[in-house]
Amino acid sequence: MSAEGVSQAIMWSWDQVAAGGIDVAPNVTDSAVLDHIYAKTGCYVGSPSILRLDPRTLLASHDIFGLGSPWNESRVFRSEDNGASWSQVAALDGQWWSTLFLHRGAIHMMGTSKEWGATVIRRSTDRGGSWTTPDSPERGLLLDGERFHCAPVSVVRHRGRLWRAMEDAGHDGRDFSAFVMSAPEDADLLRADAWRCSRRLHQDKSMLGGALMEWAEGNVVVDRQGHIVDVLRVFAWTLPEEKVALLHVSDDGADVRFDPATDFVTMPGGGKKVTIRWDLPSGRYWCLSNGVPDPGRQAIGIRSRNTLMLITSPDLRTWRIEQVLLHHPDDRGHAFQYADWVFDGDDILFASRTAAGDDEGGAHNYHDANYLTFHRLRDFRHPVTFSARWPG
Repeated sequence: MSAEGVSQAIMWSWDQVAAGGIDVAPNVTDSAVLDHIYAKTGCYVGSPSILRLDPRTLLASHDIFGLGSPWNESRVFRSEDNGASWSQVAALDGQWWSTLFLHRGAIHMMGTSKEWGATVIRRSTDRGGSWTTPDSPERGLLLDGERFHCAPVSVVRHRGRLWRAMEDAGHDGRDFSAFVMSAPEDADLLRADAWRCSRRLHQDKSMLGGALMEWAEGNVVVDRQGHIVDVLRVFAWTLPEEKVALLHVSDDGADVRFDPATDFVTMPGGGKKVTIRWDLPSGRYWCLSNGVPDPGRQAIGIRSRNTLMLITSPDLRTWRIEQVLLHHPDDRGHAFQYADWVFDGDDILFASRTAAGDDEGGAHNYHDANYLTFHRLRDFRHPVTFSARWPG
C-alpha cells in the first residue's frame, strides 16, 4: 500500500488523543496531530523530523513502515501558523529514516532510499512542496547499495563542514558498523564526491560482558573539547541501566575510535533513538528520551517508551532527568518515541512518533505508532514538576 493509499483527512485533535489517559506537563503546549494511520492498514508512523523554516513556518516529516507499506516512502508536512495547523505537502518514494535540515537557503532531506537502502539526499527550494530525485551521484545518490541505516538525527555544522552519522548494516542487515559522513559547507551536497566517509567501526558483541546486541542510530554532536562525537544508542536489554556509546571522530573526518572501558555511558533512554543538541546559554547538552525510572513496574521493562522526558548533561557523560513531558501508564500500547526536536528561543519544538488510542482500538502496539504529533515545550531551561501516574 502506498503513502497515498493510507492518506486521509485528520479527524483527531491532540485533546482527543490525550483524553485517552495521557499525562501532559503544563509547559507542554500547542500540541497538534499531523498524521494518523489506523493500525488495520498495516502501515505505521516512523522516523519523525522537524525543522524551523522562518518565524511562522515549520516543516515536519515521517516515513511509513509495516507489512502494509513498501518500506520506502515518506510524507512531508508544513505549518504556516507556528504549528497550530498542518497540511501534507509532499509524499516521497525512495526516502526513508530521514533528517530535514537547512543549508544555504534550501531545505535538504538526508537518509536512505528504503529500509536497508542506499544513502540519499534531496533538495527543495519551494518550502518542501517539490524535491529533487536522487537518481545519480550528481543528484543525491551518495552511497549506493542495499545496506545503509540511520535515523532522523542532527546534521551538525562544525569547522567548515557538515557532519551526519550513519551505519553500514552489512549484507545481511543489523550487523552494524558505525561511521560518519561529512562535507564542506560550501559544497553542493547533492554530489556524492563532496562527501567523505570515516572508517567504519564494527560492533563487537562481546563488549559489555556479552550484553551488547547492537549499536545504531548514531547522533553527531560536538564535545566540550571541540571534537565530533557519534553518540549511538545501545541495545543491551539485560543490563540494569541503559547506555549509549561515544565514538570519537578525527578532526579530518577520516577515522573513529572507541574505548569500551570508558566510552559506554549510562544515559536514561539510551537504548532508544535520541537526538542530542548543545545549548550555549545553559552550557549544557539537552535531549528528549524514553527513560524508564522503574523497569520492574513496566510490562515490557526497560524497553518501554511510554514516558518522554527531558534530560541534560554538562559533558555527554553524566546525565540527569529534568522533567517528565508526556506519560501514559500503559507501556504495551502507548509510546512517545523517536522525538526529534529543535530549539526555538527559550522553547523546544518536538515531533513524536506517538502510539495511542483511537476509535478502532488504537496502535498495533507501542512500537507500531499510529500518530505523528507536534508539541512545544515552553521555557525548557526552567523545568516544572506535575502530578503524573509514572514510576518515580
